[in-house]
Amino acid sequence: MEKIEDILLKRILVLDGAMGTMLQRYKFEEEDFRGERFKDWEHPLKGNNDLLSLTQPQAIADIHRKYFEAGADIVETNTFSGTTIAMADYHMEDLVYELNYESARIAKEVANEFTAKEPHKPRFVAGSIGPTNKTASMSPDVNDPGFRAISFDELREAYKQQVEALLDGGSDLLLVETIFDTLNAKAALFAIEEVKDERNIDVPIMVSGTITDASGRTLSGQTAEAFLISVSHITILSVGFNCALGAKQLVPHLEVISAKSDFATSAHPNAGLPNAFGEYDETPEQMASQIKEYLEKGLVNIVGGCCGTTPEHIKAIVELTEQYSPRKLKPTHEAHA
Repeated sequence: MEKIEDILLKRILVLDGAMGTMLQRYKFEEEDFRGERFKDWEHPLKGNNDLLSLTQPQAIADIHRKYFEAGADIVETNTFSGTTIAMADYHMEDLVYELNYESARIAKEVANEFTAKEPHKPRFVAGSIGPTNKTASMSPDVNDPGFRAISFDELREAYKQQVEALLDGGSDLLLVETIFDTLNAKAALFAIEEVKDERNIDVPIMVSGTITDASGRTLSGQTAEAFLISVSHITILSVGFNCALGAKQLVPHLEVISAKSDFATSAHPNAGLPNAFGEYDETPEQMASQIKEYLEKGLVNIVGGCCGTTPEHIKAIVELTEQYSPRKLKPTHEAHA
């Protein structure tokens, strides 16, 4: 199979859209989340989307299939909360390895099915590594600014377990995403490097931060450029932004990293900003017309969708990217010379 690094030199790759938005269409209730296996679990499980890889695997496979059918090159595993840290909310820390392994296995099975049908367009699986619900560089307690709810080492350990399972399940690359605290991301990157060393493997890494408001900073206060510098100490496949903002609001931040980075750049924005009910109103056509600006300015190598996006949004993006050349990249051997 052609390497993703080589494909990026030739064309813009498209990432899938939102998993959560698609799962909402199923209207799963508590008993659907539990399935037979967890029917007697003593804590509520509704809302634990990662668990659906075990209790509703068919739904997860179907969502991946819909995104591939829409033309996506890469789908993300259903593992956004797949760490012991996030799973503690459901008292499911012991299931973390299995959740990640199964999620990757399901996605890889569907990817292989599409690659076999269209060998000229290989499909990839990105192991999704979310930010956890803790932050390493800020205090959750306004009265005690020095307090930290989690340490770097605790994060590193949790991420390492997730990374091992994602790779064992068949992930082709790893996506550290929705980064609101770069220290958390550094723990994830450190864990990935550890696993790569131990297994003597190389695995492409995508890094995607989140600009949380109009000031153009991440939640922990970094500008786009500061974020880029903070994650550039290792060789990564791509750096970019996702979530929090709609496509239009991301343009200035993408311009910064595109101008200053040798890595590929990525963007998977939300379908606009949420309305009063927390829903996303932007149609596939509206979103594609905004993403067109990225392509005209040559800002991206990988583009997709975050909250509120569906296979219809991805299809519109795919049709658009086919008309444009990717942002210029140096071939890998030159970049590392």
